[in-house]
Amino acid sequence: MARKRKCPVCEIGDLLKADDIISEIDGLLFVEKGERCDNCAEEFIPEEEGKRIIKVAKRLNIWGKPLRLHRKLCKSGRGTILRIPADLERALGLQGNEKVALSKVGKKILIEIEPSS
Repeated sequence: MARKRKCPVCEIGDLLKADDIISEIDGLLFVEKGERCDNCAEEFIPEEEGKRIIKVAKRLNIWGKPLRLHRKLCKSGRGTILRIPADLERALGLQGNEKVALSKVGKKILIEIEPSS
């Protein structure tokens, strides 16, 4: 019988095989195999499984894309305009008539596309 390994995080639970570990990359969900602690539920994915998911994400063209784009703001009347570049517009499938929610998070601005009604 195989010896159970202790969880390196909580050091109490045992690591059990799991084939339903969910990872999210750029809004897409991936199901991976690995181990899960039966005490703290921490999940561990082996390196070869992680490499497999990265390979799939690269094929889908969602891996390694820049997460930070630099743009210049411009004034318009009493407001400020932020233009969204065409490549990002295509990647997000924007039509130009979507409503967005703006949030101030510290000194950053979070922009979320609101679901269409």
